[in-house]
Amino acid sequence: MSQAPTIGALWRGWRDVLSRLGFTTAALDAKLLAQHGLGLNALELATRENDVADEASAAQLATLMQRRMTGESVARIIGEREFYGLAFGLNAATLEPRPDTELLVDLALGAMPAEGRVLDLGTGTGCIPIAMLANMAGISGVAVDLSALALQAAQANAARHDVAGRLSLHAGSWFEPVPAQRFDLIVSNPPYIATDVVETLAGEVRDFDPRLALDGGPDGLAPYRIIARQADGWLVEKGHVLVEIGHDQGASVSALFLEAGFENVSVHKDLAGLDRVVWAHHL
Repeated sequence: MSQAPTIGALWRGWRDVLSRLGFTTAALDAKLLAQHGLGLNALELATRENDVADEASAAQLATLMQRRMTGESVARIIGEREFYGLAFGLNAATLEPRPDTELLVDLALGAMPAEGRVLDLGTGTGCIPIAMLANMAGISGVAVDLSALALQAAQANAARHDVAGRLSLHAGSWFEPVPAQRFDLIVSNPPYIATDVVETLAGEVRDFDPRLALDGGPDGLAPYRIIARQADGWLVEKGHVLVEIGHDQGASVSALFLEAGFENVSVHKDLAGLDRVVWAHHL
């Protein structure tokens, strides 16, 4: 009968398996999944590495590691992802919040009046408006998503971060379910991948992210056309629109807002120097 492995030997063994399979973040992945599967925090994983891992926990970790080996992301396996310093729960209908989108939140907070109202279209986890509300106590918002399941995640995340009383959630397509009111700011991280490009994406995205949140139509611009065309009807005078874009969409999305009558349209780059956000407003 073989001796049960220690916690340290267990997670390092899985690290080596992931490394041999070509996972470039094998050590980090193994540590995070071991913490989750064994019910330990980072300090406990380090200080208890000579403890023997119990059989049930080892089996749980093996299940998590097998999911990672199929290409499923660590965040999706764990069920949450950090964004703007806050933890956001995920489900099958939500994208993982990603660091690139933090630029949109930065810009939105800078544009937001102290007691303003924000509308988020295609909210997913709710990460954009929740991060905003968590950082500006006087503002409130409305968030919309086509998926009722995604809205469940957004509702739970809003409650988790104590902003549920200031965020109203509505199921439906773009502006259709929005209550009749005006907003200081409209934000969106819409689907922006062209339909025929979705199948070429990395497996972690293609096979596990919800297609509804990826596919932006034949040219990837369908959501921006809707937002640019209808935004004026929902904005206060001199209100703002901020949308996340693909790295090669700055010119085309800017043109849509200019054609819709916005006089001041700018493109903002992320930390990698790539076009990431289009900001449109009236002078």
